[in-house]
Amino acid sequence: MEKWIMLVYTNCTDPSREKEFNDWYDNTHVPDVLEIPGFLNATRYVNNNPSEGTGRFLAIYEIETEDIGKTVAALQENRRRWTEQGRMSGLAQLVSMAVCNQIGSALR
Repeated sequence: MEKWIMLVYTNCTDPSREKEFNDWYDNTHVPDVLEIPGFLNATRYVNNNPSEGTGRFLAIYEIETEDIGKTVAALQENRRRWTEQGRMSGLAQLVSMAVCNQIGSALR
């Protein structure tokens, strides 16, 4: 199995509702994503001083999979289903996403 990380930068469309956005992200969205085979865990961060055009929030998902294409396709399919089910939040604005393959061990 190959190791990957997925970096997802987002913004909250209504800064006065960031608490609601973070509650949805932590308690609905992350658990939904972690149900997809290959997604192992997620850690979220906030940039308290983002520059123009960048994301304020960062989610890092750790992935182990034999086929990253199938894993990402499963994520996209689930996103469509979650949207239909009303599980996606209108407060979430995707800024950028990157899927990166691990090429070495942790350096010290």
